[in-house]
Amino acid sequence: MKTGEKILCELVEQRNIEQARHLMRFFKTGEGEYGYGDKFLGLKVPQTRAVVRKWRNEVQLEDAIEFTESEWHEVRLAGLLLLVELYQKAKRRKNEIECRKIVCRYTDVISRGNNWDLVDLVAPKILGDWLLNHEDERGILYKLASMDGYLWHQRVAIVSCWTLIRDGQYSDTFKLTTRLMNHKHDLMHKACGWMLREVGKRGGAQELRDYLNRYATKMPRTMLRYAIERFPEEERLFYLNLKK
Repeated sequence: MKTGEKILCELVEQRNIEQARHLMRFFKTGEGEYGYGDKFLGLKVPQTRAVVRKWRNEVQLEDAIEFTESEWHEVRLAGLLLLVELYQKAKRRKNEIECRKIVCRYTDVISRGNNWDLVDLVAPKILGDWLLNHEDERGILYKLASMDGYLWHQRVAIVSCWTLIRDGQYSDTFKLTTRLMNHKHDLMHKACGWMLREVGKRGGAQELRDYLNRYATKMPRTMLRYAIERFPEEERLFYLNLKK
């Protein structure tokens, strides 16, 4: 049995129908919802991670890519997490050619990471990490952000900034948040607000305040609430009242 088949068997063997029902509700798989039609085995993320860790040294890039084509949410997650493992392995070996290859393959399969967990657990660790030291390639963030109608591509754009924020680089976050401020989907409001909050947490509190002083009245309320979540109550009320 090939490695990919062994990984798939281990995931399927842990299937939990009751947990799957819960996950289908949690990830909004009903008609008209953002996760409509997705199917779950019923594994929790730590279970999927455990399988990925077990096989990460034996899996090949094409195995990971094949998993991203699965109908099962957890199998797609395993494939994306394996891409992270392969990227980190190549990075430790200082194999920039292989790292670039994995980044390119990841951007090719963004549409298969079609829920917020499949974006948030992966994008900062592959695309975000790559762009940390390849500033001249950050145009891809703006290309993804401009893809109206492609929710997950746009979320990848803003969430990838998490890695840049942790390095004290905030400008792309502010530019992308401004570009995405009028997005129609609540998931993007939350993602943008989350990244703004991270700026404040990671040494950019004054930069965040300067940004809010300019844009707080224009932000969707959800985005603003996320952005100011760690502020003192008096300051939170100040910005919320500005919005009124």
